[in-house]
Amino acid sequence: MSESPGKLRLGALVALVVGSMIGGGIFSLPQNMAASADVGAVLIGWVITAIGMLTLAFVFQTLANRKPTLDGGVYAYAKAGFGDYMGFSSAWGYWISAWLGNVGYFVLLFSTLGYFFPIFGAGNTPAAVIGASVLLWAVHFLVLRGIKEAAFINLVTTIAKVVPLVLFVLIAVFAFKLDIFTADIWGVKNPDLGSVMNQVRNMMLVTVFVFIGIEGASIFSSRAEKRSDVGKATVIGFITVLLFLMLVNVLSLGIMTQPELAKLQNPSMAAVLEHVVGHWGALLISVGLIISLLGALLSWVLLCAEIMFAAAKDHTMPAFLRKENANHVPVNALWLTNAMVQVFLLITLFSASTYLSLIYLATSMILVPYLWSAAYALLLAVRGETYENAARERAKDLCIGAIALIYAIWLLYAGGTKYLLLSALLYAPGAILFAMAKRELGKPIFTTLEKLIFGAVVIGALAAAYGLYAGFLTL
Repeated sequence: MSESPGKLRLGALVALVVGSMIGGGIFSLPQNMAASADVGAVLIGWVITAIGMLTLAFVFQTLANRKPTLDGGVYAYAKAGFGDYMGFSSAWGYWISAWLGNVGYFVLLFSTLGYFFPIFGAGNTPAAVIGASVLLWAVHFLVLRGIKEAAFINLVTTIAKVVPLVLFVLIAVFAFKLDIFTADIWGVKNPDLGSVMNQVRNMMLVTVFVFIGIEGASIFSSRAEKRSDVGKATVIGFITVLLFLMLVNVLSLGIMTQPELAKLQNPSMAAVLEHVVGHWGALLISVGLIISLLGALLSWVLLCAEIMFAAAKDHTMPAFLRKENANHVPVNALWLTNAMVQVFLLITLFSASTYLSLIYLATSMILVPYLWSAAYALLLAVRGETYENAARERAKDLCIGAIALIYAIWLLYAGGTKYLLLSALLYAPGAILFAMAKRELGKPIFTTLEKLIFGAVVIGALAAAYGLYAGFLTL
C-alpha cells in the first residue's frame, strides 16, 4: 500500500499524543503529589486515575471511529451532542486551559532557570516575568513567520523528554528504600494532609493536568492516514505516559519522605535525583526539562491558535479569528492567545501564583470539554446511533461511557468550589464571542435551555468576582 502524502501514520500519531502529554508536569510530579498526599492516597489516586483516564482514552477512540466526520477534537463532540453553546464553551474552555498551561510552563521554565540563576526564584519574580515575556513574544513572532514545529525540533524535544525520564527511573529503582516508602503510608504523622479521602481528592487535579494532551490524536484526526489509527494512538500513548508518571511518582516516595518532597522547589525531579547521585543529576533533569519546555511551548502556542481557528471555520467562533497571514498562520487567534498569556504572566507577579495554582486552574477549565465528550459517547450508545447490528459493542461502549462520565463529574467535585467558581469567571466573558458568531449567522444567540445554563455561569462568575474582591478566593 502506498503511503498517503502529508498524512500521519500510527507512529507519528503516538508521538503527538506522548509529546503533548509529556510537557513539564512530570518533572514536577514528586513535589506536586507530596504537597497533598502520602503513599497510600497516592496509590489509590493512581488506580482511580488509570481507570478513569483509560475510559476517557476509549471514549476518544470510540468517537474517532463512530463519528469520522467530526474533526477538530473535543469541542466538535459537545456541539454535535448538546448544541452550539456547549460546543462553543468546550472550544473556549479548551483554549483557556491550553494557554493557562503555557503560563504554567513559563513559570516552571524560569523556576528551573532559578536553579542556575537565583534572580528567577520560583519563576514568578519580576526578573522571571520579564524573561518569560521576552521569550513569549520571540515564540510569537517565530510562529507568525510560519515556522511551525519542524520534525527536527520535535525529535530533539522528544528525546530531551524521554532520555532523562528513563535514566531517572533506572537510577530510582536502585535507590528505592522500602522503609522510607512505608514510613507513614496514610500520612497520619502529617495532620495538615487531612483524611485519606481528602488526600485522594486533592491530588486528582494534578493527575489530570499531566494527562492533558490525551485528546491530541483526535485534534489531528483529519490528517491521519488511517482513521482507526487515531484511537490506537490515543490508547498506546496513554499507557506509555501512565507507566512513566506512576514510576516517577511512586519511586520518588521511596527515596525521600513525603514532608521532604513537599518542600522541594520545582522541578522537584531534579532535586530527587540530586539527592541520589549528586549535582550532575539535577543538572541532567534541568537541562532536559528546559529543552522539553521550549518544544512544548512552541507546539502549544500553535495548538491554542489552531483551536480558535478551527472553531471559527465552522462558525462556532467569530469570523475575525479565521484570518490567516501570508504564511497560513491564524494571525488574530495567535495575537489573542499570546495577549492573554501576557496578562496572566503579569498576574503571577502580583498574586504570587505558583506553577501548582496555575495548573489547578488550567485543569479545571478542561474538565468541561472532557465531560461533554464522555456524555456524547454515552448518548450515542444510549440512542443506539451508529450501533446498528452491534449489540455487544453498544453494551461495552455504554459501560465505558458511563464510567468516563462518572469520572469527569468526580473530577469537578475533586476540584472543589474554588476552581469551579474561578472557571465560571473565565467562561462567562466567552459569551461575547459566542454572541458575535451567532449575529454573523443572523441567528438568535441562545435557546431557552442555553439561557438557563448561561445564567448559572454568570451567577458563578459574579460569586467568584466578589470572592476575589473580598479575599476569600485567591488565584
